[in-house]
Amino acid sequence: MNALLWGILLSLSPIVEMQGGIPVALSSGFNPWLVFILCYAANLLVIPILYFFLEFVHDRFLHFKTYQSAFDKLMERCRKKVRPYVDKYGMIGFALFVAIPTPGTGAYTATLGAWFLGMPKRKAFIAIAVGILINAFIVFGVAFGGMKLFSVI
Repeated sequence: MNALLWGILLSLSPIVEMQGGIPVALSSGFNPWLVFILCYAANLLVIPILYFFLEFVHDRFLHFKTYQSAFDKLMERCRKKVRPYVDKYGMIGFALFVAIPTPGTGAYTATLGAWFLGMPKRKAFIAIAVGILINAFIVFGVAFGGMKLFSVI
């Protein structure tokens, strides 16, 4: 499988997201802006996919104690991470939370947090999309600059 496809799949995956996807895809030799757009779009797809899961599939799994316990722990962790940003800075703080390119602050955590806090979907989508975009520019700049500096691409 080529590096561009791996980069897209990593951008869709939890934990790694674009922080791993963009550098891997850049190593493929494809146009850097194509890499940027495809990895961003893949990470953006996380939002509707996760909302679909939470609204339609989640209820069917709640009667399994193992699932419910794991989900409750995950939601508590997301709530603790997201709520302070939303309470203090509103949607701008929420977008900035997503923009920080560190593990646990990406599209998955933000979407789970938005759903848990009952944020309007449209506002949450826009805030997460803006945060992901900022995150993508940061990761792209560091990865592309580093690869250029070390003559990898």
